[in-house]
Parts: sequence; C-alpha cells; structure tokens
Amino acid sequence: MTKIINLSDFAEGAVAERVNIELQKALENLADPNTDPKKARTITLKITMKGDDKRDLANVTVTANTKLAPAKDIETRIVLDRDGKGKVVGQELKSGARGQTFVDVEGDVSTDTGEKIISFKKQGGSN
Repeated sequence: MTKIINLSDFAEGAVAERVNIELQKALENLADPNTDPKKARTITLKITMKGDDKRDLANVTVTANTKLAPAKDIETRIVLDRDGKGKVVGQELKSGARGQTFVDVEGDVSTDTGEKIISFKKQGGSN
C-alpha cells in the first residue's frame, strides 16, 4: 500500500498538533474528579476533501473534535415547609436530617438549614 500522507507532517504538522490538543483535553477530563471515570471520551479526526473543476487539486479541511464526559450530577436536599400565608417555601438541608442541629464548618451550632443557633465566635470576644 502506498503511503499518501504522513499525519505527523500533514498541513505542516498542524494535524498532529490539533490531535495532541484534543488528547490533552480528554486526559484532563479523565483526571477530573467531577466526571465519571468509566465514561468514554472520544477524539474524532474528520478529513473533508473537495475537488476543483479541473479535478487536479483537492482542498482539504481537517477537523478534530473531542467528546468529553459531562460533570457528575450534583445532588442536595431541600426542606419544604409553608410560610404564615400557606405559600410553599424551601431551604437547603445542611445537617443531613430534617430537624437535626449540627456543628458547622466554623464550629458553631446551626439548624438543619444552616442558620446559626450558637456562634462561639461572638461569645469568645467578651472576656
């Protein structure tokens, strides 16, 4: 079989460069902890050719595309309630269980939706 082109040299090396750029995107997506590592990433190299009227030249376009894995879904929970007028309201559940208080990342005691009940920072400053 006769070799028509060398992909490393084709279009003055631009094709190989483009493939490497798309490969880098795929590798970064694989390493991203927010994506599913088992989903396939795909790099597609498309070569399109159109001849001229004399049929002695072909205009060639090379396109490289990468299909990456999407970011994983983000899940949370919202506590539903009704306000004094009967309108449905909601707030994000922070404690893990409705009605449960918890110690937040700042060390304060908070309601299940993250509202401060006891702030130790405020109490610690008055000695």
